[in-house]
Amino acid sequence: MQEFVERIRRVVAQHSGLAPAEIKIESPRESTHGDLAFPCFQLAKTQRQPPPAAAVKLAQAIAGELAGIAVVAAGPYVNFRIDRTALAQSVLGSISRRGARYGGSEEGAGQTIVLDYSSPNIGKPMHVGHIRSTIIGAALHRIFGFLGYRAVGINHLGDFGSQFGGLIVARELRRDVDLERDPVHGLLTLYQWSKEQIATDQEFAKNAAISNAVVSGVLLPAAAPLARRHDLETQAWIRTVSLDGFMRTYRRLGIEHDLIRGESYYEPFLKGTIERIEAAGVTEVSDGALVVQLGSLDKGLEKTPCLLRQSNGMTLYATRDLAALFHRWEEFHFARCLYVVGSEQKLHFRQLKAVLRRMGCDWEPKVEHVDFGLLLGPGRVKLASRKGEVLVLDDLLDEVVAEARTIIEEKNPALANKERIAEQVGIGALVFNDLKRERIKDVVFDKAEILAFEGETGPYVQYTHARLASILRKADEAGGEGAAPDWARLEDAAPILLALGRFPGVVASAAANSEPSELAQYLLALCRTLSTWLVEHRVLAEEPELRAARLLLVRGAEAVLANGLTLLGVAAPAEM
Repeated sequence: MQEFVERIRRVVAQHSGLAPAEIKIESPRESTHGDLAFPCFQLAKTQRQPPPAAAVKLAQAIAGELAGIAVVAAGPYVNFRIDRTALAQSVLGSISRRGARYGGSEEGAGQTIVLDYSSPNIGKPMHVGHIRSTIIGAALHRIFGFLGYRAVGINHLGDFGSQFGGLIVARELRRDVDLERDPVHGLLTLYQWSKEQIATDQEFAKNAAISNAVVSGVLLPAAAPLARRHDLETQAWIRTVSLDGFMRTYRRLGIEHDLIRGESYYEPFLKGTIERIEAAGVTEVSDGALVVQLGSLDKGLEKTPCLLRQSNGMTLYATRDLAALFHRWEEFHFARCLYVVGSEQKLHFRQLKAVLRRMGCDWEPKVEHVDFGLLLGPGRVKLASRKGEVLVLDDLLDEVVAEARTIIEEKNPALANKERIAEQVGIGALVFNDLKRERIKDVVFDKAEILAFEGETGPYVQYTHARLASILRKADEAGGEGAAPDWARLEDAAPILLALGRFPGVVASAAANSEPSELAQYLLALCRTLSTWLVEHRVLAEEPELRAARLLLVRGAEAVLANGLTLLGVAAPAEM
């Protein structure tokens, strides 16, 4: 479609005096009005006449200059209808040439996007609270890479904090916990037990405090450094065990990061960070603590200054995040730096950006908080395990895969590779359910609903893809695709062709708005259009020229569905 949009934009610019960048080409609200439309409100202002009059004048001027495109004025709009042969050849030809790259571009060439997503805490298993950051961030990482950006996905692990003291002591006392065989639940056992001991056992709490002080780098009594090497080695071991468990989960979800850098990575930069902020002249001491007052920039932050260093010398999460930000800017000089973090952290990022503004960092607008709502269970309650505890993410994945396996056994027991497809369908359902809604909205997890093969679900999109793949397999088995396609016979498939042509624009918009739901909703709409068309039209039992045209249409739609699902992180099985 971009080919036609650019042609229309050039001609409108020549006859309107508007710059091409000012000319917005959109889809009409009603498909009967045309395929594309130009609203004449801005043009009418420059010409000092009513928009309908401006539309009529422009339509008359450009009608003869757009071969293969009919031009009609309708109220304040100039509508365009593309010749169906030209539309089919352009869209399906582009899909055929670009294949798995169709929808992508090089708009981001030479630019870097930094994405901070997932970021679980070391020493605890990943729980359902991590899934939205992980899924949304990974989708954006793929989308930006698809558009030619250098997309740098960073997993900013929480490996610096009070949880280590208790875990280090618990590991010494609870050798019965097998962290090698089952690190996820083993760490959970240690973490929960250490919390109980800290609350009830003074000696345990004292030893945990010393270990925490060691690994946090706080000055200690003379005897404490004797334990330093052991505590640091245990901390590193816990980090390795935790990360191994995380990586197993990431592999199941198809998640990748380019860099894994925990909070501890930035510890050597903390002193320089504080000095840098002090040198900017924006700090002050309040009750012995070092703070940056932000009320002069943001009235809502008058009572919540950014705390950089406590009176006891301890730094805080904000200090480490600022150190990471300065380091990322100097390393990448990013076009955008996206923090895919829940909406409950709005205040934190508001403070960070305000500190950058007070310091005069001209790159502050490039730092963005990509926030999102909660993942809830049916009835909008917090998701929990059967024991009422926080639900471990791997347990949730196992649950949806088991349910998918049951459905496959009921619907298609003879299906080959059932285990692999159950994994693809179950996890795909979970991922798609998250991404189909605007990210700022809460997501409700209802196992029966998200695994349905009808409605706005991942399995519905996957099934539509598999249905198209089946048609193509049968065509390949039958042979006889040598006939030249009769493009004009695809008039009844115009809604599909137009939708396929819009795919590149949808991908670009999803990136610009950091909103994967735009892509998910596009795929759902495309599947609905395809399903309606397939009910009314046969692809394989027609005369050769029509059959050839319809097969190319099906092949193009199958490629777009596969590309879109891949960007979202959902498998596109050829059989279901």
